[in-house]
Formats: sequence, C-alpha cells, structure tokens
Amino acid sequence: MLLPNIFRNDGLLKGFNGFMDWPAGMTTTTDGALMKSDVKDAGDHYEVLMDLPGFKKEDVKLQLKDGILSFEATKKTENDEKDENGKFIRRERFLGTCTRSFYVGENLEQDDIRAKFENGVLKVDVPKKEPTPAIETNRYIAIE
Repeated sequence: MLLPNIFRNDGLLKGFNGFMDWPAGMTTTTDGALMKSDVKDAGDHYEVLMDLPGFKKEDVKLQLKDGILSFEATKKTENDEKDENGKFIRRERFLGTCTRSFYVGENLEQDDIRAKFENGVLKVDVPKKEPTPAIETNRYIAIE
C-alpha cells in the first residue's frame, strides 16, 4: 500500500491535481494497480507473470521464507532542476516500495525457483512438489 485512498486525486485532494502525483508509471491507488500478477498452471510447475513497468532488474527482490514467496520492488527517483546560476528551481525526490506474497508450500527450496526479468515483466517458475509424508513412528512408554 502506497497511500490511503483519501490521497487519491479523485478524493479529498481533488483540487491539488498533479501536486501529489507519483512519478510516471506509478499510481496511488490500492486496488492492485501495481504488481498485477497472473498465475498459470503449466503442468509440473506454476508460472507467475508479474507486471513491473518502469522497474529495472536491480529494483526487484525475491525471497522464499517459511513457504512464502515474497516479491519486493523499490523505485527511487530524483528530479533536480536548476536555473542558469545553479540554484534550485525545483527539487523532488521519491522512494517507494511495493510488495506481494504468495504461499508456495513449505517443501520448496530457494534453488528450486527460477526467475527472469525482461521488458518490465518478471517471470517466475515455481515447481510443484508433493509434501513428503511424515513417517509415523511408534512411541512407547517405558514400564517400570
């Protein structure tokens, strides 16, 4: 979530159009406009396609922890405009992070997952692994 809905341009700040706008390609809505994802069953694995326009490969991180595959994308921009004397006329900075998580199962290892980033689309292949059945052991109580 980047900003609550009250900060949307059609909300309370309607009169400030452009004042609180995110950099090009970013949005202030919380309806999933960022990191739109498609999950496809490809037989022996799942294919996750995530739209990340305006991001570079270096801006994106993937982490697998406790069966949850987390995606994080961070965008940082700095716009410095100076006049002919070198004094700032306008100086804006933006730093934003968006995250998304999917449960993929406790039995996957980090090396099982393959990811590729190309033309603003992240493609992640997550193999299907059947959970290993727990071996039932008999537990006896010692009799004295």
